[in-house]
Amino acid sequence: MTVAAGTAGDLTLDVVCAAAGISLAVPPGSSVLEAVRAAGLEVPTACTDGRCGLCETRVLEGTADHRDGVLTADERAVGETMMICVSWAATARLVLDL
Repeated sequence: MTVAAGTAGDLTLDVVCAAAGISLAVPPGSSVLEAVRAAGLEVPTACTDGRCGLCETRVLEGTADHRDGVLTADERAVGETMMICVSWAATARLVLDL
């Protein structure tokens, strides 16, 4: 079972979409996926609950707080990617390859 993105204990997250050149403030109760789609970026997904892996996105800066059911423990430790439909951040800012 995955934890909802942006839960009550989380703080607003600053997400930079490097390729698109935009910054987004993602509030608790929302997801990074919802925010980037609202900004007009297309990201594939099939499940939106961290099970399919289609929204896997490369993390360029920052540390993801993995809340998906796809990545292995080793992949989470390396921290190169995250599932933006459910995962959040352990840092106040993430720079993503979007």
